[in-house]
This record gives sequence, structure tokens and C-alpha cells, in this order.
Amino acid sequence: MFTHTAADRLKKMLAVALAVFVVLGIRLAWLQLYKGMYYGRQADGNRMRNAVIMAPRGRIMDIHGTVLADSSPGYVLSLQAGHAFSDQETELLARLLGLRKEDVREKADRAANTYEQIVIKGELTPQEITSLEEHMKELPGLSLDLQPMRHYLYKETAAHVLGYVGEVSETQLKQGKYKGLPPGSIVGKEGLEFVYDDVLRGKNGRKTEEVDVRGKVIRDLAGQAPVSGKGLVLTLDFGLQQELEQIMDKQLAALRSSGIAPNAYAAAAVAMDPNTGAVRALVSRPGFDPNWFVGGISSAHWKLINENRFHPLTNKVINGEYPAGSTFKVVTGSAALDQHKVTPEELIFDSGKHWLADMGNAGGEALGWINFQTAFAMSDNVYFYEMGRRAGIENLNAYAERYGFGKPTGIELPGESAGLIAGPAAKKKVFAEEWTLGDTFNAAIGQGLTLVTPVQICQMLAAVAADGVIHPPYLVEKVVNADGSVYQVPERPKSRKLEVAPETLRLIQKGLKGVTQPGGTGAWFANLPVPVAGKTGTAENPHGQDHGWFIAYAPAEKPDLVIACIVEQGSYGATAAGPVVYDVLQSYLTQRIKNETKKADEPMKKRDSLQ
Repeated sequence: MFTHTAADRLKKMLAVALAVFVVLGIRLAWLQLYKGMYYGRQADGNRMRNAVIMAPRGRIMDIHGTVLADSSPGYVLSLQAGHAFSDQETELLARLLGLRKEDVREKADRAANTYEQIVIKGELTPQEITSLEEHMKELPGLSLDLQPMRHYLYKETAAHVLGYVGEVSETQLKQGKYKGLPPGSIVGKEGLEFVYDDVLRGKNGRKTEEVDVRGKVIRDLAGQAPVSGKGLVLTLDFGLQQELEQIMDKQLAALRSSGIAPNAYAAAAVAMDPNTGAVRALVSRPGFDPNWFVGGISSAHWKLINENRFHPLTNKVINGEYPAGSTFKVVTGSAALDQHKVTPEELIFDSGKHWLADMGNAGGEALGWINFQTAFAMSDNVYFYEMGRRAGIENLNAYAERYGFGKPTGIELPGESAGLIAGPAAKKKVFAEEWTLGDTFNAAIGQGLTLVTPVQICQMLAAVAADGVIHPPYLVEKVVNADGSVYQVPERPKSRKLEVAPETLRLIQKGLKGVTQPGGTGAWFANLPVPVAGKTGTAENPHGQDHGWFIAYAPAEKPDLVIACIVEQGSYGATAAGPVVYDVLQSYLTQRIKNETKKADEPMKKRDSLQ
């Protein structure tokens, strides 16, 4: 009985063992034969890693070849595609890098659901690299890679022209010019970096690496080299750009410290060649360092920008909209003279107030009988009230449009504002009120509803300086290959003839010259090395002190530089913006004379060397 039972048990055990071996054999055959290639690829995936090699962005240079933005190697931290991050890993990485936990989590989730590696942070500091290497065992799926990083060599200099770069957002990947790019791509976010991103960005490469269990690269297996982006040669003159920024910063500090304008923190200035439209300098204050955005802006830097009530990221040259103040008298004078509403010799009596309305000069100043030349040089309001009344608001607006107001200039920067030309329809829409004679008076001296940008004002004055030809402003001279050869000359807005009679323009030019001579509102400009032409302006500001304008071109005969400057809450234009323009022109004209003297001496030196 016992022997029979033991035999049965042994048979059952053998049957079970046989069944197990059959199942294991079938499973092994299934794994080896049917799923062998699949798991082979999985094993290779653990052993091999595919990575993107970022293409270096093209250089951005000034007109003389000074490099303003370039790319150089820097370490970035990437998370491999398909890797899931735990909460503990997320918290540790956020602590090591000083990032918000939710930001790391968002990128980790994106990496887990994509075929591309995701950059967690770029431009790592040596301290961050050391901390990461010490914890790599606890953070599988991460890799430290050398990638080309954008560097802005002169920090704030020309920041509003250059813009900055950053990681493409999910919204941008779904719409707009960056639709379809791989996640993690570095793209232009503002300024010329944004406008010319397609030529600056280049083409990324790829590589396949063999890695160990810690993710350390053992060897490179295959790859495709990246293609560098094209470069930009700008119209900017770095020396003039830097000088304008330094002079403006010094003047703003002086206005605040003196108590004249305690809130003078914001300003804008633009200088251009009136004969071509080439922008030589463009400054907006307050500024920012575009390097802060490379690799992701820190919370500390973002706080500095976001909490600054004077809006550092706003390019006030193209987006600041202000009343034109007395600079608008160029338009009013053009309309009245061109339409023969006044002759240049006609005398109009200024008693301090206009006889049809209780509106007059600042401080009630009375100049008596004056003609156009005196009225323009001394910026007399009563005379220009009468010019506005005679010309009418329709003519004032028509000439404002001819000079380019009420629409963007077309400068190749994103989001340029159009400004506003005031009139009965605009007042009705904004205030639901009828237009009055007082509104025409205000419009005639650049107050009221009309709003302009500094670049529009500069274009207006450049048209006068260029004898009635409007050359729209532009910033990019050419696109170049890596070897410096020309790849492309960008298409620019076409120049157009200003619809103002030549004799009218000559009278405006004469008036602008009178401003900078004894008796004019900018009389101290007569001390410059050569005569210049200019105009002061003070723009009313309901939210604080008035804004101060000064515009000028130099030399007065055959000018090659126009500059427009405004200081927000700087009070009078002569004392706020005037010193900025004066110092810039003094330096510019002094250097210009030196260059001309040197050029004139060269033939004589050559002749002497031959004798």
C-alpha cells in the first residue's frame, strides 16, 4: 500500500516537472524566436542612446564686424526620451538645480511621452555640474552634454535689437512659425533672434552613443553633424550704440539725483542714416541682459524684470506711444505752408494767448509780432495754434500720414506699434464727444490724442534731412555664411517721395537750423563743431511729469545722422533729452572731422613718400 502510493506521487511529480519544463521551453522558444528581435532592440535601447546635437546659432555682428552675439560650448542637462521620473527624483533634481519642482515635473512628463530628449536646464554652472555628478546614480536617465550655448558678449548693449533665445514652448510647437519643431529646441524669442530665427538656427545633428549602466558614454557609434546657422551683419555701429547707452544712463541718473525728474528711469533713442534708413543705434531703457534667458531664466532674474514698473522687456523705440509735443510742429508747418495758409514772411501777433481760445504759451510768454522762422526757432505755441486753425484738422492729419504717422515704419522687429492720428472720429470713439477748436489747437502742437513712437519721429525728421525722401528704417544689412560670404540681402521697404513741396521743406529745414542757433530753444547746440538742425518738444503726461523730446540731424548741410530721443517723465525736452543728443553729436561730429582730416591727408602723405 505504501509503495503504491509513493509511486503515484512520484508519477505526479514527474508529470508536473515535465509540464513545467514544457511551459518553460515554450516560453523560451517564444522569447528567443518570436520576440528575440524585439527584446534585442530593448537591450540596445538600454545600452545605446540617441541624442540631438544642437546646431550653433549664427553670429550677429555690427556693421564693422564686431561680434554682438555668438555661440560657445556649455553644459546642458538632458533627460532621455521615454524615461519616467519619480517624485523623489523630481524633488532631488529641483533642489540640486534651484528649480521649481513643478517645472522639473512638467519637463519629466514631457520626456516620458516623447521620442526626443528634453533639456532640463542649460548653461550649467561648475557647482551645479559637480552636484549632479555626485548624484548621477540616484538620477538615471539624465545626461550631461556639451552643446553650443548662445552668448551675448556685451550683456545689455543692443538687447532690444538682438532679443534673446529660449526653449520653444508647447504653444509654439502647436502653432506659428515654430510649429513642428522637436521639443526642447532653442529658438529666438524676441528681437532679431525671433525675426531671423530660421536663418540663425541652423540644422541640428544626431548621434548614437553606447553607455554603461550609469549612463556614462563609452563610445560614439554613429551620427550626423549639425549645420551651423547663418550670420547677420547689422546696420548698427557698435561704438555709437555703446556711447548712446552710456550717455543716456548717465543723464537718467543725473536727472534723478538732482531732483529735477525723480522718476526718470525710462527713455528711448534711435539714430539712423537719413540717406538710406540704416539704423546706427537703438536704445530702450530700462534694459536687460539677454544672457539671463539662455538655458532658462532664474526666478531671481525674472522677479527683477517682472516687478520693474518701467517694463525692461518693452522696446520703447518701437512700442512706446507718446504725444509728439512740439516736434509735431514739423508736420503743422508743412501743412500750413504747403497749403498756402500762411506765407513765411507773414507776421502774426502773439500776446501770450490765442484770441479765439484761452490757450497760450507756457508761462504766458508773449513774443509779439513774429514770422514762421522766429515762431519755429522759439517753439511758439500761439503761432502754431493759428497754423493749425488755418490748415484744419483734416490737412494736419493728411500730412501726418504723409510723414508716416499712424502706421508701423516696417523696421524688422516684432510687434511694432502704429501710434494714433487724432481726429473727430477718434475722439468720438474714445470719449463720445465732438471735436472742438481747442482739440485742433492741441493737435497742432503735438498734444491731445495723437500718439507717436520714437522710430516714427526719427523717420519724420530723416525725411526732412533727406530733402523729402522717406527711407524706412532697417537693421539688417546682410545675411552671411560662416565664411563671411553674402548669403542674402534682405528685401526692405521701398523708399518713397514725401508729398511736400521742395520750397516748403527748405523752410522747415531753415526753421530746424534756427532752433540750434542763438535765440532758439536749443541755442547751446551752436557750440558743436559744425552747425546742426534740431527741435525740442515737451509731451504732456497725465500720469506724472511731462516727457521730454529732442530730435536733431547733423551736419545741418548734407546730414548723415538723425537722432530722436525721449525721456519719460523727464520734464522739458531741452533739459531732459537735449543733453543726450548733444553729447552723442559732439562725439560723433568730432570723430567725423578726424576721419575726414585723415582721409584728406592720405594723398599728401602718399605724394611725400614718392618724392
